[in-house]
Amino acid sequence: MTEQLTRLRDEIDAIDNELLQLLNTRARLAQEIGRKKSGTAYRPERESQIFTRLKQLNAGPLSHERIIQLFTEIISACRALEEPFTVAYLGPQGTFSEEAVTKRFGSAINTLASSSIDDVFRKVESGTAHYGVVPVENSTEGAVGRTMDLLLQTPLKICGEIELSVHQCLMAQHSELTKIKKIYSHPQSFAQCQKWLKENLPNLHVMDRIDAASNADAARLAASDPHAAAIAGKKAAEVFGLTLCARNIEDNPNNTTRFLIIGTQHIAPSGKDKTSLAMATNNRPGAVHELLAPLAHHRVSMTRLESRPSRANLWDYVFFVDIEGHQEDEHIAKALQALRNNATFLKILGSYPAA
Repeated sequence: MTEQLTRLRDEIDAIDNELLQLLNTRARLAQEIGRKKSGTAYRPERESQIFTRLKQLNAGPLSHERIIQLFTEIISACRALEEPFTVAYLGPQGTFSEEAVTKRFGSAINTLASSSIDDVFRKVESGTAHYGVVPVENSTEGAVGRTMDLLLQTPLKICGEIELSVHQCLMAQHSELTKIKKIYSHPQSFAQCQKWLKENLPNLHVMDRIDAASNADAARLAASDPHAAAIAGKKAAEVFGLTLCARNIEDNPNNTTRFLIIGTQHIAPSGKDKTSLAMATNNRPGAVHELLAPLAHHRVSMTRLESRPSRANLWDYVFFVDIEGHQEDEHIAKALQALRNNATFLKILGSYPAA
């Protein structure tokens, strides 16, 4: 048995040696590419193509998810040799937004915690950050209105999207639920955990649920009060030294939040893309049907339709639409031209690789 283990460990050592050489070779090639090309080191369309190819080649036993995690960090480390860049997110440290940043960009970047979604946009618009990550919708609670409103106003483009499985945890200085007299959290997290709260903390009233600017901020507040708890991700418990009283308390086990990457970069087609639009039309019978008709005519698949008050006139609305494909695809370009003819307002928010 000892000889067998020694042989297997020797094989692993040999593979590790080879991996080390290959990783440094990859890093040198990335450096060379960085010297020859102009523009940013972040190429989401190229990374999307790499991940698609790796998943097609992966035969296990490592899952596709683990392979993508590994290569995200490899790409992140190699990219940092070309050009370190900064990503702004809704802070403080320990939020789901920060988790989304790490999922997409890896660890070898500079991150900048922001006090609000508005602040994330401001940091990218001013050049303080190269990119920003902002929540746009949750599978349980729907759209994040502030992000949608700011997309109408900003010159920034959507450069990518991140889908993050959101698992809420109850945390406090201790694990005794009977000592909890109030709970801090973001309003969306409260909404995602209503059933669990009702069943497990029936004596807490609505007035005992206190809204916080973010889940991580809720954890910060709970860390200073022995009678308080917070609903947040487990990362927040680590950051603020709290005990996890209960894990995965969200009412829907498939709870997912979609985040957008915002920046100044135009993203080339990847082969599996999404385009986001904002549009408006006159308020009259049949106007919305006429507005969207070009999508059906040009066989464009619409994956999302949301409306928001335009804030220009009473009962006027702006429609946010996601479609499959890139604005440079021939049939998409024809559909967009027809939409321009029908709409009173049309803004292409960005084309980017689908998550």
